[in-house]
Amino acid sequence: MLRETPFHARTGPLNVGHAWRRWAGYVVASAYELHHEREYHAIRNSAALLDISPLYKYVVAGKDAARLLNRVVTRDVAAMRVGQVAYTPWCDSHGKVIDDGTVARLDDTRFRLTAADPTYRWLHENAVGMQVAIEDASDSTAALALQGPLSRIVLEKLCERELASLKYFHLVQASVRDTPVTISRTGYTGDLGYELWVDAARALPVWDALIDVGTAYSITPAGMLALDLARVEAGLMLADVDYVSAHKAPIESQKSSPFELNLGWAVKMEKEFFVGRAALAAEKARGPEWRFTGITVDWDALESLYAAVGLPPRLPGAAWRVSVPLYSGAEQVGYATSGCWSPLLKRYIALAHLKGTHGNLGTQLEMEVTVEHHRKRALARVTELPFFNPERKRA
Repeated sequence: MLRETPFHARTGPLNVGHAWRRWAGYVVASAYELHHEREYHAIRNSAALLDISPLYKYVVAGKDAARLLNRVVTRDVAAMRVGQVAYTPWCDSHGKVIDDGTVARLDDTRFRLTAADPTYRWLHENAVGMQVAIEDASDSTAALALQGPLSRIVLEKLCERELASLKYFHLVQASVRDTPVTISRTGYTGDLGYELWVDAARALPVWDALIDVGTAYSITPAGMLALDLARVEAGLMLADVDYVSAHKAPIESQKSSPFELNLGWAVKMEKEFFVGRAALAAEKARGPEWRFTGITVDWDALESLYAAVGLPPRLPGAAWRVSVPLYSGAEQVGYATSGCWSPLLKRYIALAHLKGTHGNLGTQLEMEVTVEHHRKRALARVTELPFFNPERKRA
């Protein structure tokens, strides 16, 4: 049976269309309204409130906490300062990505790791002989994402403190109407945004306070459909959609390394050791076989395909999550994994895996599209990620 998040008493009555989906054993809203359009525009124009409690959360504490995480993930945890958050993948011994998430340094000997999949056993397997305690805080910690250009104003009024100095990927301890919260300047929308971490037993007052103060700023609860559009625009990959975990892939060709996922910047080879280091060092020397990049479908080419059958272009109303072939001439050279019509950019965009030099920026390709039940090909070009990267996100 699916579980309800700590915020379900508030989110349940808001879901007028009863559009629910599964996430890590929980039930969450796909959209609260009958269509997700207003929720998406709140992310980009005002402030959107998203329940992200189903994330797996682990508190790693003790003398060897930094040592354990430094062994497991590809980022340099030992170099992190208290209050800093780092996005990172982690790999198996062959250098293939198992999962990705964030590491937050809460104090000198205590960290929080977030993950898309269960990671408790993997942490314990790598902690043998270390002085460290690993707590699964997934159920005891509730989490909200407040995202959008007005998110800072809402939080500052609610917490009665200045947040402009809180740097991107850093956190601070605060209170929301006497409820202790951790506020991190992080998110999955590619926009200005924050995530709030709170004890699950005290979650509802935080939701109520955000809605109370944020109503004047058009705060809008948003579901997964709106989030999917935003994260594709931001070029952010999704586990089990844009890549397959090395622990789940039934065949080797489904696995990806950080270099093949455009995450080479998150691999700190200067560390003495971490799981997968030897394999990644060899791959870095020879170069990755695949590249993860953006694709923009040419509008004129798409329009002409539909015009040939007497129809106007038909665009996806929501982000799609299927494998779509990409071609160079007669050869299939890759595949798109997520795509959407961007309401903000007014472009048809997709995230894709491409072989070798076919992933070079500006390369002209063709993407398969279905027009009136027939498979066609539309001109497309390799585009730099992210598609949308506003200055306010980091400023």
